[in-house]
Amino acid sequence: MRSKKNGASTPAVEVLNISPHGFWLMLHEREYFLAFEHFPWFRRANLDATLEVQLPQPHHLYWPKLDVDLELASIISPEKYPLVDRRGLQTKSEPLPKAGRVKRSRANPAPQVWRGDSTRDK
Repeated sequence: MRSKKNGASTPAVEVLNISPHGFWLMLHEREYFLAFEHFPWFRRANLDATLEVQLPQPHHLYWPKLDVDLELASIISPEKYPLVDRRGLQTKSEPLPKAGRVKRSRANPAPQVWRGDSTRDK
């Protein structure tokens, strides 16, 4: 006599819940919270793109529809992995100004338009 097979196996990685502040991820039978503050790529992502997560390696997560790769270490300790944009500027501590935004300084009260180049006045 043969035993019946057990039910479907639990996926190795799964998004459990999404809130306005972030989302919960189940990985290796542990829950992790990914706050949008630390992982801004997911803030405006649609539900399908956020839910479709893959585990190509035991400590490597990939969201193909968002083209986001994360190491488990960056989820466990996001403060050790500061956010950096393509230009190499830290986005966490200093938000990038919008192109064309008028900037005034005390030394020069005349408005100056900052265009996003490297000649930004200090």
